[in-house]
Amino acid sequence: MTSNTGNGPIVCELYWDHAPKTCKNFFELAKRGYYNGVKFHRIVPNFVIQGGDPTGTGRGGQSIYNGKFADEIHPDLKHTGAGILSMANAGPNTNGSQFFITLAPTPWLNGKHSIFGRVSSGISVVQRMSRVETDANDRPRVDVKIISARTVSPGDEDDEGAAEELVDA
Repeated sequence: MTSNTGNGPIVCELYWDHAPKTCKNFFELAKRGYYNGVKFHRIVPNFVIQGGDPTGTGRGGQSIYNGKFADEIHPDLKHTGAGILSMANAGPNTNGSQFFITLAPTPWLNGKHSIFGRVSSGISVVQRMSRVETDANDRPRVDVKIISARTVSPGDEDDEGAAEELVDA
């Protein structure tokens, strides 16, 4: 999946074998345009950038499953460094549409958040986004958002081509 942001494209590889329900939710929401125009409402340097809530408050968002859905914690997946794509939640089994991308190792999140992918291209874009000025509540002072999200089904085309298409558009 490619997210075209105001700072450039971010290409994510999804872990369909490890978190199929979570990947399906993220993929389908992106395919439907749900994330288009949605802000990254929380940015914490050296920790995460968080988005996926169309209300921009950090309290909203719906899954494709008509409510919250269960965690998919896989023992082989860990928050080992920058670029891990994981579901934001309000406790166990409360996944909706919100997600975050790590900016550093965050081992205390292991077993608490469903990891369902990684940034495969555009980590410099994520790092640039992490440096915007924020207020005392970690909310960016300027809008940082997904302009459009584009899904690429496995085998359709490689992610690099998708990223180049967005840059050239």
